Amino acid sequence: MSMAVASLRFLSRRRHHFRLTAPLAVPGTRAAFLSDAAEEVPRAAPPPPGRKVLESFREEFEIGGRLIAFETGKIARFANGSVVISMEDTNVLATVAAAKSSDPVRDFLPLTVDYQEKQFAQGVIPTTYMRREGAPKERELLCGRIIDRPIRPLFPRGFYHDVQITVNVLSSDGKQDPDVMAANASSAALMLSDIPWNGPIGVIRVGRIDGNFVLNPTVDELGLSDLNLVYACSREKTLMIDVQAREITERDLQAGMRLAHCEAVKCIDPQIRLAKRAGKDKKEYKISMISDESYEKIRTLSEAPIEEVFTDKTYGKFERGEALQNITESVKAKLEEECDEESLKFLPKAVDTVRKQVIRNRIIKEGLRVDGRQLDEVRPLYCESGTYPVLHGSALFSRGDTQVLCTVTLGAPGDAQRLDSIVGPPTKRFMLHYSFPPFSINEVAKRGGLNRREVGHGTLAEKALLAVLPPEDDFPYTVRINSEVMASDGSTSMASVCGGSMALMDAGIPVREHVAGVSVGLVSEADPTTGDISNYRILTDILGLEDHLGDMDFKIAGTRKGITAIQLDIKPAGIPLDIVCESLEPARKARNQILDCMDKEISSARAINDGSGPRLATLRFSSDSLRKLLFHRKRIEQDTGARVSVSDGTVTIVAKTQPIMDKALEKVEFLVGREIEVGRTYKGIVSSIKEYGAFVEFNGGQQGLLHISELSHEPVSKVSDLVSVGQVLSLTCIGQDVRGNIKLSLKATLPHRPKKELASQDAAPLANQDLVGWAAVENMASKDADVEPSSSKDEDGTTEETPAFSTPAVIIRSAADCDAHDAASGPIKKQSKVANSKAAKSSPRVHKPAKERQEARTASPKKASSTSTAKTNKKGKADDSGSNGLDAIPGQDISSTPESLSPTNFRSGSMKLGDVVTVKVYQIRAYGLVLELSDGVRGMHKFVENSRKNFEVGEEMLAKCSSFNAKGVPVFSLLD
Repeated sequence: MSMAVASLRFLSRRRHHFRLTAPLAVPGTRAAFLSDAAEEVPRAAPPPPGRKVLESFREEFEIGGRLIAFETGKIARFANGSVVISMEDTNVLATVAAAKSSDPVRDFLPLTVDYQEKQFAQGVIPTTYMRREGAPKERELLCGRIIDRPIRPLFPRGFYHDVQITVNVLSSDGKQDPDVMAANASSAALMLSDIPWNGPIGVIRVGRIDGNFVLNPTVDELGLSDLNLVYACSREKTLMIDVQAREITERDLQAGMRLAHCEAVKCIDPQIRLAKRAGKDKKEYKISMISDESYEKIRTLSEAPIEEVFTDKTYGKFERGEALQNITESVKAKLEEECDEESLKFLPKAVDTVRKQVIRNRIIKEGLRVDGRQLDEVRPLYCESGTYPVLHGSALFSRGDTQVLCTVTLGAPGDAQRLDSIVGPPTKRFMLHYSFPPFSINEVAKRGGLNRREVGHGTLAEKALLAVLPPEDDFPYTVRINSEVMASDGSTSMASVCGGSMALMDAGIPVREHVAGVSVGLVSEADPTTGDISNYRILTDILGLEDHLGDMDFKIAGTRKGITAIQLDIKPAGIPLDIVCESLEPARKARNQILDCMDKEISSARAINDGSGPRLATLRFSSDSLRKLLFHRKRIEQDTGARVSVSDGTVTIVAKTQPIMDKALEKVEFLVGREIEVGRTYKGIVSSIKEYGAFVEFNGGQQGLLHISELSHEPVSKVSDLVSVGQVLSLTCIGQDVRGNIKLSLKATLPHRPKKELASQDAAPLANQDLVGWAAVENMASKDADVEPSSSKDEDGTTEETPAFSTPAVIIRSAADCDAHDAASGPIKKQSKVANSKAAKSSPRVHKPAKERQEARTASPKKASSTSTAKTNKKGKADDSGSNGLDAIPGQDISSTPESLSPTNFRSGSMKLGDVVTVKVYQIRAYGLVLELSDGVRGMHKFVENSRKNFEVGEEMLAKCSSFNAKGVPVFSLLD
C-alpha cells in the first residue's frame, strides 16, 4: 500500500476522534465544524487505490441575504496562498506569491495586482483576430486598483519583497460584479500565506434604491441605484472608499458608510477561521530598516536646513525641491568623509523621513502649511472657457500651480466605446481620458501604453461628471473629454473635474449644473504601540508635497446639491471613520467656493450649433433601405465628408458644419430614399417622357409621375418643352392616385404668379367670390339640381396657393376656379381635342380652407335629396343645369345664354363635378362604355350591378359627371 493512502487513513482515524472544545460560532456566519452536541463524526471510507483525494476547507457566511463562501485546498495548491470565493454562480480565484529576497537598496513595496476577466467565464469566445485575450482592459486595471488600495497599507514597514496577487474570474452569472469578491478573496489568500501582513480586511458594496440601502446589489439593481459605494475596512478602521453617486448629500453618505462598516466586518471572521484551519505559519522575511543610530546622525545633519527651507514662503515647488536636494548632497558628502556606508545606503529614505517629520510638526503644532495658507484655504483659481474656439469645447482650469486643459469632442452614437466586460453595459457613450505627461513635473520619461494611475484618475473624473449629463434620448451624441495636465502640484484629477465641467458647457452639452472637486488631506500623530490617533489636522486643497508626506488623499467631487464621486486613499494602517466623515464638511465649503468661480466664467451651456459644434441627424429606415445605405455608405462619406454610422436600425449622420450635413442628407435621400411625405420636396432625375407627363426617379430609386398639368402655372402643350430625360428637378410630393402612384409637382416649387386682370365685365364680380380649392373625391360633396351655388370673399384675390393635403385618391377642380380660367382666357376658339383637355387640367389650384370643406360636407344631404327631383323631370335638368352643380358666373343670366350651357353644346374645358351633359356611346367594352361629348372629348362609364348593359354605338343619353380619374378623364353616371 502506498504511503499516501496510508497517511490519508491515519488522518481519517485522527479526525474520527477529534472533538472541538467550543463551537466557532460568529454572528452572521455558519460554523464549519460541529458543536459539542455532536459526539462522533462518521468515519469516511478509504479511497480506492490509485485515486487522489484533494482535501479542501470551506467557510460560509451571509451578507445581505446572499450566501458567500471561501474555499481553499482544491485549486492552485502550489501557490503561497489561494482562495476561491463564490456567490451564487460567480466564482473568483485569488492567489498570492512573494519573492524570497529583496533588493537591498529598495525603499518601497513592489506590490503587483493582476486582475483578469477571461471570456470563458461567461461562455463566450473572444472576438479578437487571435481569438484570445490581449492586453489588460481598463476595467481590469480598475479592479486591480480596488484590490491594491486597501491591502497595501497593511504590509509591515521595511517589507520590500516582490509580492504578486493574481485574480482570475472562473465563472460569472452576470448578476454580481466580481471586483468586491476579488478583494475579499485576495485578503483571504494573504491570510493563508506565510507573507507578513496585518490583515484581514472586509470589502462590501452598498447601493441605494428608493431611499433604502441595498447590500451587495446586483448589476441590475445598480442600474436603479443612486449610490455605488465600495467600502473596505479592518475591524475598527477605514482603509478605502470609492463612490459614484447621483448628487447624494453628505448626511446620507455618512449613513451609508457606517452601515457598510458594520456589514464589511462580517467578512473578517471567516478568513481568520479559515487561516487557523488551513493557513501557513508566517515566515521570517528580511526587513530593510535603518538603524536608530544612523537615523539620528542623518537627522542631526539635515533637520535645521530643512526647517529653513519650509519656513521660507518665497520658495516655489521646483526651487524648494532644488534646495532640499542640495541639503541631501551636503549630508552625503559628510557621510562619505566619515565612510559611513550603512548611513549612505539609507540616506534618501532617511532625509525624506526627516523632511516628513518637520512638515508634520509645523502643521500639527503651529497650524502652518508649506505655502503659508490656512488649513481650510483654497489656492488661487483661474477659469477660462472657449480657449480654442475651433474645438467643439475647451476650457483651462488652474488652482495654484496645478493646471489642466480639457477639451470635448462630440461624435455619433456609433463612436461609443465597446466594452468586453463580463458584467455591465456593452458600450459607453461618455469617456474622460486623463493624460499626465512628464513635462508637467519637468521630468524626462518614456511614454507607454495604459497607465494604472492615469486610468484611475480619468475614471474618477468621469464618474463625477456622469451624474449631470443629459439622458441619451435627449442628447444622443457620444462625448469624449481629454484632460491634459499642463502642470502638476497636487490634485490634478479634481482639476480635471472642474475643467471638464466647463468644457462640457462650452461644447453646448446641456448639463444641469457645474461639478467641482477638491482634495482633502490629513496629518496626524499616533501612538507608536497601539496606532491610535491622538492629534490630527485636516487640510483643504492639498499640495503635491502634502499628499506625499500626509496620511490621506480624500478626493471629493460634486455639485451644490450633493456628492457625485469620492476616492479615498490612505498610507497608515487605517483611519477612524469619524475623521473621514468630519472631512466632508470642509470639502463641501471648498467645493462651493470653486463652483462660484466657475459660474462667473460660464454658467449655462452654449447653443450646440454655435461655433464649431458638429451637427447630428438621426434617421430610421426599413431593412431594405438599410441594405442600400450600407452599400452606398463609403460613397456618401467620400462625397460629403460626413460620418455615417448604423446601429440597431438607426442611422446617425455627423457633420462638422451645416452645409456638409445638408449635402449628406440630400445624398442619403437620393441614393437610399426616405419615407415619402406629402408636401416634402425631393430631388429627382427625369427617367422617361410621355405625352401626358414625365416619370421621375427619386428617393432612392422610386418612380413618381410628374403630370403635364403640374409642370407650370401656365398651360403646357408639350412635356418635352420644359423637361428632358436626365434632367435633375426639385419636386414636391402632392399625393397618390387611386392606383398608389406617387404624384409629383414642379409648379409647387416655383414662385406663385399673380392672376391676370380680367378683361371682361362678366369676370369683374369674381374678386368678391371665394375660390373653392381642390378636394379628394371621397371628401367632395355631390352637387345636384336643388342646391344653390356657394360663394364667399377671397382675402386678396391675387395669389394662388400650393395644394396642401394628405394623399388624395382623385383630384378635381372647383366650379369657381374653372369659371375664373374661362373669364381670363376670353372667347374660346376652336381647338384640337388634346389641346382642350390639357388646358382644362392646367387650371390654377387653390387650397380650400378646412372650414369650407366642412360646410361642403354638411351640404351633401341636400344635394342627395334633390337627385329624385332631377330624375322625374328631364327637361328640368337641362334647364336648371346651372343649379345642378354649375356655379354660374356672377352677373350672367343663365336663361339669356341657353346655347352656351346647354347639354348638347357643353365644352369639356369647363367640366365640373355634377355637370349634366348629353353624351353618345362611342365604344362598348366588357366593363363599361366609352362616351363622347359634343366637342369630341371622351369620358367613361363603368357598369354596376343590376344596371342597364344593352347599348348601341351612337346612342345619345344624358349623363352626370361623378368624378375624374388620375389622368383627368371624366367618369359619368347615366341618368336614364
